[in-house]
Amino acid sequence: MQTCSAVLVIFLCCLVWRAEAEVFTSIGQMTDLIFTERELVQSLKEYIKAEESKLAAVKSWANKLDTLTRASTSDPEGFLAHPVNAYKLMKRLNTEWSALESLVLQDPSDGFISNMSVHRQYFPDEEDEKGAAKALMRLQDTYKLDSESFSKGKLPGGRYNTHLTVDDCYDMGKTAYNEADYYHAVLWMQQALRQVDAGEDAVAPKTDILDYLSYSVYQMGDLPRAIELTRRLVALDPGHQRAGSNLRYFEKLLSEELRETQRASQEPASEEPIQLGTYERPRDYLPEREIYEGLCRGEGVKMTERRRSRLFCRYQDGRRNPRLLLKPALEEDEWDSPRIVRYLNALSDQEIEKIKELAKPRLARATVRDPKTGVLTTASYRVSKSAWLEGEEDPIIERVNQRIEDITGLTVQTAELLQVANYGVGGQYEPHFDFSRKDEPDAFKTLGTGNRVATFLNYMSDVEAGGATVFPDFGAAIWPRKGTAVFWYNLFRSGEGDYRTRHAACPVLVGSKWVSNKWIHERGQEFRRPCGLSERD
Repeated sequence: MQTCSAVLVIFLCCLVWRAEAEVFTSIGQMTDLIFTERELVQSLKEYIKAEESKLAAVKSWANKLDTLTRASTSDPEGFLAHPVNAYKLMKRLNTEWSALESLVLQDPSDGFISNMSVHRQYFPDEEDEKGAAKALMRLQDTYKLDSESFSKGKLPGGRYNTHLTVDDCYDMGKTAYNEADYYHAVLWMQQALRQVDAGEDAVAPKTDILDYLSYSVYQMGDLPRAIELTRRLVALDPGHQRAGSNLRYFEKLLSEELRETQRASQEPASEEPIQLGTYERPRDYLPEREIYEGLCRGEGVKMTERRRSRLFCRYQDGRRNPRLLLKPALEEDEWDSPRIVRYLNALSDQEIEKIKELAKPRLARATVRDPKTGVLTTASYRVSKSAWLEGEEDPIIERVNQRIEDITGLTVQTAELLQVANYGVGGQYEPHFDFSRKDEPDAFKTLGTGNRVATFLNYMSDVEAGGATVFPDFGAAIWPRKGTAVFWYNLFRSGEGDYRTRHAACPVLVGSKWVSNKWIHERGQEFRRPCGLSERD
């Protein structure tokens, strides 16, 4: 727009200059001014057209976002419970709003720029967008969902039908590609290509999609398909230098492979579209990955009829605790060995809302304790935000702490503060132990209260899909139910760790998961839970 303004000024300057040069003294010279004015009018029309085009683009964006924000602000948490909505929010605020800002800056708007300046400090950055993209890929892996399911919003339990565009899929693929994650790059670039081939409009050129896809397929070891895709790219853009050299390189590799295997020709590339399962997912650092993710999907749960017959429900009065005599806790067995129990009505809706209200302003990226130093630090395998609440802050926190002590019969005087956690898009906590192992003796040294003897976990929300607490060692899966709590011992009576209690918080597929933890420590339990006579008592 500044260019158009500059052209307009130049024309005006030329007009003034020629008038001052006594052009009026010559009709011939004056006729030149007619054409100058015609050019000036044309320039003015181009200026108006550019302004109208800019305003039309801004208006279209405003209308689209007005409709979207009406839906999102009516139920913010429910809206963001859909992981695609969360990803697209990260993308819009990190990328698309910045593009709109550049458009408006062409003819500065003080009000918009002022607002942008004030709110920019709260915008997600590139790392947030990347993190949200990785979360979608994590959900894709854990729950075995293909890219098309995400693209079309086909998620279980979702209340909002949100689609991913070609450019969304393309950006997802680029995120994976830039991390050398060619497995996911293939899945998302293939989805982008599928939507382009179906006629969907896109900013990303089809040649770019084919470029990323062909190389990623090559990295997955599928030379025939890499060659076929590269040939498609060359057909679209014969002058594409990298595509031409890649094609020659791939064909050379294939020829060498044929010579080594003594085959006359290579089987043609599969005509089946690339989808989930076409290529094997690379293995990572987690040995029980398949078991853990299977349990998250509800597969491999070892709840047999015989085991179920040993599970009961009962009233729990905390060994005739006065506060539980008139209203005992409702206790259900979730697992027999190791014993895991669930308490119904552990938290009221009022208590849950108050705890969330106190925690929200303090939520920060959840940390884990470094086993070597005992220092709290962030980790990629724990994706949530948490806050710690003291009993003195509000009577409700004190009441919840007292209730935990009454129900379990264990003192909470040496327990850690109540930790409140909220899991975001694809939020998870991969398999871990709550207690300190022998090779990390200093994990809780600074607390001076011994090891974590037990875990009391409050579920403060229902989750539409995903978010289970699973125990890979013995095949248990416990699903969140708002207002309930689960309890288990991490240590045997001897003080030795029960390694069977290694557990995980599955990624939240759809929903917003709120929990609060009370980690109860050894000190002060000497007479409440006396030592046993053997290591595994």
